[in-house]
Amino acid sequence: MSVQVVADPSGRLLWASPALPGAVHDVRAACEHGIVDVLAEAGISCWADKGYQGAGGAVRVPYRGRWETLSAGQQAVNRSHAKIRALVEQAVAALSSWRLLRKLWCTRITSLVQAVLTLHLRSSA
Repeated sequence: MSVQVVADPSGRLLWASPALPGAVHDVRAACEHGIVDVLAEAGISCWADKGYQGAGGAVRVPYRGRWETLSAGQQAVNRSHAKIRALVEQAVAALSSWRLLRKLWCTRITSLVQAVLTLHLRSSA
């Protein structure tokens, strides 16, 4: 299953999308859920992984390619990008740490993810 999440700059989970089949590409999922359009309309920049290449709008992705083939400037940008993304990855890890979601293969995953997100937000407040 594929669930898209939005976190704030401090790494706090804000939103989780309805689940889609795992074969759905990240960019397609983000577009289907309207994430890219909402961020662009609000003028909010978003730092995403390489799976969002081509999303456009306010979505920032790292430079592609092998590390040694990137220029020094591109390496610096990717290093900075990774530091920002680390906070988001911590937020995703917090959501993934809920044992209930680790081996879940059912049609109720959307409701369960929303419930876990609510409990997570409540416990971190």
